[in-house]
Amino acid sequence: MRNYSFPTLLILLLSLWACSNDREKCKQEIIQTEHAFARMAADKGVAAAFSYYVADSGVINAGEKLFRGKEEVRKHYDAWTMKDVRLTWTPDFVDVASSCDLGYTYGKYSFSFRDSTGKVKESKGIFHTVWKRQADGSWRFVWD
Repeated sequence: MRNYSFPTLLILLLSLWACSNDREKCKQEIIQTEHAFARMAADKGVAAAFSYYVADSGVINAGEKLFRGKEEVRKHYDAWTMKDVRLTWTPDFVDVASSCDLGYTYGKYSFSFRDSTGKVKESKGIFHTVWKRQADGSWRFVWD
């Protein structure tokens, strides 16, 4: 077994503590971003929120089709003909890479809309989002 000096152990422990604190800070940033994203979807609509929070290289998985980037994502949601669309979600879990440049969340969502006959349709489920830190320090999703 190797003997470490007190200063070496202290530096090691401080480094581990600093890394842990950075990860917790990044987790909180992602949670705050998720909440702001959900608020924007409620206030300005799903199309506006998703096209704002998607990274330039981000992808939406919509059934059997993928929509890539801000323009495709906006077109996808703008094409919806449903009325009274409501999408809410809450992250139940977040984790982030030790490098603090990539993270993911998952949790419950609820989606409802009024169909062409006026009947309200609703679905609930679990979402999963992958987040990537951008050059400006913001978080944008690369997979949803």
